[in-house]
Amino acid sequence: MRLAIKTSTYGLLHVIVAMLVAYALTGNIKIAIGFGLIEPVIQMIVFSVHEYVWEKNKIYI
Repeated sequence: MRLAIKTSTYGLLHVIVAMLVAYALTGNIKIAIGFGLIEPVIQMIVFSVHEYVWEKNKIYI
């Protein structure tokens, strides 16, 4: 349960930070909200692909 709560709060924090950065750069709340909602989804996809490639190629550093 703790891991689920931690993951959820981190996800929410990610969205808030993305929105704040987008708003700071654009000054447009609509763009900030859109970016804040889209960027984390794209980031999850990129992370999943990254993990898949590492697992498939068994890259060890």
